[in-house]
Amino acid sequence: MAAGKGTRLKSQIPKVLHEVGGKPLLEHVIRAALRIVPAKDVYAIVGHEADRVRAGMQHTGVNFVLQPEQRGTGHALMMAREALAGYDHVIVLSGDAPLITPETIGRLRNFHLEEQASMTLLSADLPNPTGYGRVLRKTPRSAEVRAIVEEKAANSAQKKIREINSGFYAFAVKDLYGNIGKLSTTNAHGEYYLTDMAEVLRKARQRVVAFKTADAGEVLGGNTRAELADIDEKMRLAKCRQLMADGVTVFYPATCVIDADVEVAPDTVIEPYVQLLGKTRIGSACRVRSYCVIRDSEIEDGVMVLPGCVMDEARIGAGAIVGPYSRLRPGSEIGEGAHVGNFVETKKTKLGKGSKANHLTYLGDAEIGAGVNIGAGTITCNYDGVHKHKTVIEDGVFVGSDSTLVAPIRVGKGAYVGAASCLTDDVPADSLAIARARQMVKEGWAGEKRAARKK
Repeated sequence: MAAGKGTRLKSQIPKVLHEVGGKPLLEHVIRAALRIVPAKDVYAIVGHEADRVRAGMQHTGVNFVLQPEQRGTGHALMMAREALAGYDHVIVLSGDAPLITPETIGRLRNFHLEEQASMTLLSADLPNPTGYGRVLRKTPRSAEVRAIVEEKAANSAQKKIREINSGFYAFAVKDLYGNIGKLSTTNAHGEYYLTDMAEVLRKARQRVVAFKTADAGEVLGGNTRAELADIDEKMRLAKCRQLMADGVTVFYPATCVIDADVEVAPDTVIEPYVQLLGKTRIGSACRVRSYCVIRDSEIEDGVMVLPGCVMDEARIGAGAIVGPYSRLRPGSEIGEGAHVGNFVETKKTKLGKGSKANHLTYLGDAEIGAGVNIGAGTITCNYDGVHKHKTVIEDGVFVGSDSTLVAPIRVGKGAYVGAASCLTDDVPADSLAIARARQMVKEGWAGEKRAARKK
């Protein structure tokens, strides 16, 4: 169910598209469901900002059901009647509860089928159940549910019950739709509540049971910004623990921001205050030092990433050294054993094996061969105000400091470029290019100038 607005978030973004752990709330729930059933059997019920939610989740391959008016959770299932008509059973998940695991969904399904129930609700024991509906079982050890009592209707004894209704359910489809028309809107909000199906089915002499999850945290939803922050913290700490269990060293994990899809190989070290985002992949025996932000990038084995680097859609070859304070923009490919140093920026640039750009340099739309030295302050001038142009620097070239290469341009294999040159023409292989004004020295000029000032 993903049709709600999320009023308490005070946001223009649909509730289920708010992100935790690097993904929208709804995507986490969908991914859990896809571990149990194929995408063709998953339906997201959308309503508020439906087109926006569809667009955000289209890549998952699931189906969508429209709830044009948001008249409660029971009404959402009414809208799905036609879509679910061909199924014997349905599992109902909350699109704003991203901590739910495939294992718990599977256990809920299995318990529902074993109990031959019309309705199975997922429950949990909370230390502080205030605000949640309490589960009243037929007997303390019975699976059968006598009633679900909401907080406002509960008496003092019922409020002491810690078992709560999570809002996750399994239904026998025939029993659900044979009785869903009996739901009433006689409540404070005038809505159809799916919770009330427990009472409806009990009155119809159908079997209603509860399955209690051992981990109460996984059923909690995010209704406020503070709750989203708590969920995000839980997810990221769990990700760090998973990486450490797999052989990765993560120093001070509470400071690291690592997204769900990030992969890191064993014997890599992640220092404090590192962000690994999106679909970043890091090989083995690497070290990512503090304050780096790396998104959707691939880093091969044995790479050293020094402090303060920013990478976005970049690829780093084995044994390379990057940083400190380098910025690798999309399309950057740093070759095996290459060095990209402090305050160097690259964009759509291939830097060949063993090549070096160690200081204060911009390399954009460039193809740089192996064994090239790029001196401090070098710039590839790739933009003429209208179009981008390419710079090609072949193997073994030495580019002196403070050089400007105006693209399109090619510097041939083994050539030298004199420091402070501004090149506008191609440079042949094994040649020396110098493009600067000839130095002039006027002896005594400074002394004469000072003497003139004293007069």
